[in-house]
Amino acid sequence: MDGQENEQHDAGGGAAPEEERARRRWRPGPHLRRLGVVLALLVVTLAGVVAGTYAGGHVSTDIGPFRAQLNLSPSLSGGTTVDIPPLGALLLDSHDGPAYLTVELGALDQRRTEALIDDPASISRASQSAVEDVRAGAMRLGLKTLASAVLATLLLAGLVFRDVRRTAWAGGLALAVTAGSLGLAAATIRPQAIEEPRYEGLLVNAPAIVGDARRIANDYTKYAEQLQRLVGNVSKLYTTVSSLPVVQPSPGTTRVLHVSDMHLNPTGWQLIRTVVEQFGIDVVIDTGDITDWGSEPEASFVGSIGLLKKPYVYIRGNHDSARTAAAVAAQPNAVVLDNSTATVAGLTIAGIGDPRFTPDKETSPAGSGLTKVVADQVIGAGEQLAVTVNNSPKPVNIALVHDPASAGPLSGTCPLVLAGHTHARQVSKLPQVPGKQPTQLFVEGSTGGAGLRGLEGEKPTPLSMTVLYFDKQKLLQAYDDITVGGTGQSQVNLERHIIQDPTKGDQVPVTPTPTRGGPASPAPNGSPTATPSPTG
Repeated sequence: MDGQENEQHDAGGGAAPEEERARRRWRPGPHLRRLGVVLALLVVTLAGVVAGTYAGGHVSTDIGPFRAQLNLSPSLSGGTTVDIPPLGALLLDSHDGPAYLTVELGALDQRRTEALIDDPASISRASQSAVEDVRAGAMRLGLKTLASAVLATLLLAGLVFRDVRRTAWAGGLALAVTAGSLGLAAATIRPQAIEEPRYEGLLVNAPAIVGDARRIANDYTKYAEQLQRLVGNVSKLYTTVSSLPVVQPSPGTTRVLHVSDMHLNPTGWQLIRTVVEQFGIDVVIDTGDITDWGSEPEASFVGSIGLLKKPYVYIRGNHDSARTAAAVAAQPNAVVLDNSTATVAGLTIAGIGDPRFTPDKETSPAGSGLTKVVADQVIGAGEQLAVTVNNSPKPVNIALVHDPASAGPLSGTCPLVLAGHTHARQVSKLPQVPGKQPTQLFVEGSTGGAGLRGLEGEKPTPLSMTVLYFDKQKLLQAYDDITVGGTGQSQVNLERHIIQDPTKGDQVPVTPTPTRGGPASPAPNGSPTATPSPTG
C-alpha cells in the first residue's frame, strides 16, 4: 500500500513541474509586456481626450450683439460650421487637423443691441471688436478643451491602471496630443475659406436670392459704413413732425401703421418699434411676406410682434406658409385674417391671405408674375373677400390683400384697401362701381427693404411704411409716408398728405386692375401684369 501511494505521489508530483515549465515557456517577455502597456496607454489616452473634448470643449462668448456658443469636437478632416438660425448653416473648409469647430449664433442680446442702436458710434466699435471677440473666445475654448482633455484622461487612467506612474504618463500624452491637434488646426487656418462657403438649410437658396456674393458683400460693406447715420436719422422722425402740415388729432383719432414685405430683415423691426413709440400707433397692419421661405425655422423671426405691445393684424403673403401664419397667431397681440373680419382699435378690418405659396421662384417661375392662370387665382381671392365684406354685420373700414391685383373686386365694398407685394409704394383709386362708394388702394413698399433682394440691384430698395390717421367716423383724414434709405444710403424722408374730403378720399389717379381671362393690364407699379414681377 505504501509503495502504491508513494508511486501515485511521485507521479502527481512529477506533473506539477511540467505545468510550471509550460507556464514559463508562454509567459510574455519584457518587450511584449512593454508593448502592451504602451498600447493600453494610447487607448486610454485617446479615450480620455475624446471624452474630455466632448465634455469641456464648449464656451459661450459675446460676438458683437450676438450671444454665441463655440463647440470643439474631434474630427479627421477639420473644418468649421457656423449655425445661423433660422436660416441654416455655413460650412467652411477653414483648417486641417483633428479638431472641428462649430459656432452657434444665438439670439441678439437685447441690452447690447439697444446700446448699439442708441449710440450709433458704438456700431463701428462693435464691428472692430468682433474679430477680437472671436479670437478671445477661441483662445478660451482651446484652453478649456486642453484642461478638460487632460483631466478626463487622468481620471480614466487612474481607474484603469491604478498606478501613479502610468497615470502620469497618460496625462502627459493627453497634453501632447490635445495641444498638438489644436496647434495643427491653428497653423493650417485658411482665412479665405469664408469666401467659399457651402450652405445648409435655408441658406442653400442663398445664391438664388442674393445673386453674386462678392457684389452683395461690397454693397453690405457700404451699408455698414452708413448704418450709424441711418440709425441716427431714424431717431429724428418724431422731431420732423413739427414741420409737417398740421393735423388736429382729436381724442377719437386712430393711428394705424401699415407695413408689408419684411422678408426677414431685422432692421425693419427696429424701425417699426421706433414709429410705434414716437407716433402713438394704435394698431399695426401687416399685408404679408414677413418671411422668405415660410419654413419652420423662420418662425422665430415673428417673435418681435409680441414686443410691440400693440394689436398686430396680419395676412399671409405668397412667401408665407401656413406655419408662418400659425407662428404669428401664437403671438399674444396678433390677429391673423384669412377671409375673415375683426374689429381692432375701433376699426372693422377684413383680410384674406395670398392664394399662392411661391417662395422659390426657381421652381415656380410663374408664381410671382400675373399670367392669366395666376391672375385668376389672385382675382378669385379678392372676390372671396368681397363676399365676406358684403356679408359683414359691421361696415368694413379697411380690406387687406397681399397682391394689389386682388383689389379689383373690392371696389365699392369699403373705403380703403391695403396691399403690398410689389415693393413699390403706390396710392390710387380703384375704378368706381356706379352707385357705390369710392375705394382707395394703398400699396406699401417693403418695410424690410426687400430683405436680401434689396442688395441685388444697382439701386437699393428703401425701407418704407405708412402711418394712417382715421377720424371718429373711421375715415382716412391724413397719412404719413416714411422712407428710410436702403444699402449705402442714410436719408430718412417723411411726407405728410392731408385728405381734404375724407368721404371722397385722396385726389389720386384711378388705377385699372386685372380682370379674369382678360389681357394683361397695367399693374399698380406700372409694369404689365402678365410679366413676372421681380419682387416676388
